[in-house]
Amino acid sequence: MKYLLILSVIVNILLILKIVVMRSSIRSLQADFAERISLDTNTLIGVDSRDRYIRKLVSTINDTLISLRSSYHQYRLGDAEVKTAVTNIAHDLRTPLTAICGYTEMALKNKDENERERYLKIISERANHMKKLTEELFEYSVITGGEITEEKETVNINRLLEDSIMNYYPAFEKRGITPKVDICETQISRELYPSYVERIFANLLSNALKYSDGDLEVSLSEDGCVRMSNKASALSTVSVEKLFDRFFTVETARNDSSHGLGLSIVKTFAERMDCPLSAKYEDGRLILEICFK
Repeated sequence: MKYLLILSVIVNILLILKIVVMRSSIRSLQADFAERISLDTNTLIGVDSRDRYIRKLVSTINDTLISLRSSYHQYRLGDAEVKTAVTNIAHDLRTPLTAICGYTEMALKNKDENERERYLKIISERANHMKKLTEELFEYSVITGGEITEEKETVNINRLLEDSIMNYYPAFEKRGITPKVDICETQISRELYPSYVERIFANLLSNALKYSDGDLEVSLSEDGCVRMSNKASALSTVSVEKLFDRFFTVETARNDSSHGLGLSIVKTFAERMDCPLSAKYEDGRLILEICFK
C-alpha cells in the first residue's frame, strides 16, 4: 500500500511537471506567434517541447503562417497592380478626353467643312481609343472576378479555331500577312467553356497581329494542341517570359494604347480550364501553344 501511495505521488508530480512545461511551451508559442504576425518575416515558429501534440500544433500554425504570408504578398502585388493600372489608364483616358473637348470646340467654331471633317475624324479616333481603354478595364475585372458564369459544353476546337482565324483574316490582310493554317482533319471535341476558348483564340490572334513581323503559322494537332508562331523582332527571351504578366506590354515605350491584359486573360482562362499554356522565343520567332486536354 505504501509503495502504491509513493508511486501515485511520483506520477502526480510528473503530471504536474508536464503541465507546467506544456504551459511554458504554450506561453512561448503564443509570444512567438504574436511576434511573427506583427513582423514582415519569413521565419517560422520554433519548438523546444518534445510533446507530440505541441509539435503538431506548431506545425499546423507554421502551415497557416505560410499560407497567410502567401496571401498577403499576393494582395500586395495585386494592390500594386491595381494602383498602376488605375494611374496609367486614368492618365491615358484624360489625354484623349482633353483632345476630344478641344477639337469639339474648334469644330463648332470653324465654318470650313473640310476642317470640321478633319476635326471630327480626330475626335472619332480619340473616342475609339477611349473605348479600347474602357474595354481593357472590363477585361481586368473579368480576370480578378474569378467567377465562372457558364456551364461547360462540348466544344469543336477545329471549327472554333477556323471561325476565329476568319474573323481576323481582314486585319491580317490589311497588314500584308497571309496566315499558314494547318488544322488536323480529326474532329477535336472537348468539354470546355465556349466563351473562354473563343476569347483565348481571339487574344492569341490579336497578339500575333500586334507582334508579327509579317507572317503567322497556326496549327491544331490531333492531341488538341493549338500552336501559333510568328517572327517577332520586337520581343526577346526576357520579354516573352513576361508576356502572361498583367499589364506587361512591349509597346509601353512606343506609347501603345494596350495595357497588356490580352495574354493575361488567356493565361487566366487556360488555368480555369486546366489547359497547359506555354510561350517560347526561338530564332526570332514567338511560339505560343495551348493544349486542350
